[in-house]
Amino acid sequence: MCGITGFADFSQKSSKEILEKMSNSLAHRGPDGQGIFLGETIHGLVGLGHRRLSIIDLSAAANQPMHYDGLHIIFNGEIYNYDEVRNKLISLGHHFSTHSDTEVILHSWRRWGHARRCPSSKQPFGTAGALPPC
Repeated sequence: MCGITGFADFSQKSSKEILEKMSNSLAHRGPDGQGIFLGETIHGLVGLGHRRLSIIDLSAAANQPMHYDGLHIIFNGEIYNYDEVRNKLISLGHHFSTHSDTEVILHSWRRWGHARRCPSSKQPFGTAGALPPC
């Protein structure tokens, strides 16, 4: 399984270097890629780190953290019926650039709200996201 890490730093004392060290400590969890996102909100810093173990979409387009329409995510797990959810979103006008279940989560958050789970999704997972400042 992938490795995910991150922080919400309200004192703004964290850094890219700290986030990279956190992510590197999980290198054994994800040999297929790595990525970080460091963002600033009105409340502080948000850091997301990801070590990738490619399972569904093996392309570089599915690397994480993944971003869509002001949303950012790191994800560890699998949406078993992501094709079904993806097809529902396509029927509602969404366009996808990957075949990743992670991108389906982002589009689901945008469509149905981040506080709710996508209707009828079936999954075991851990996820973290950064939303636009309120």
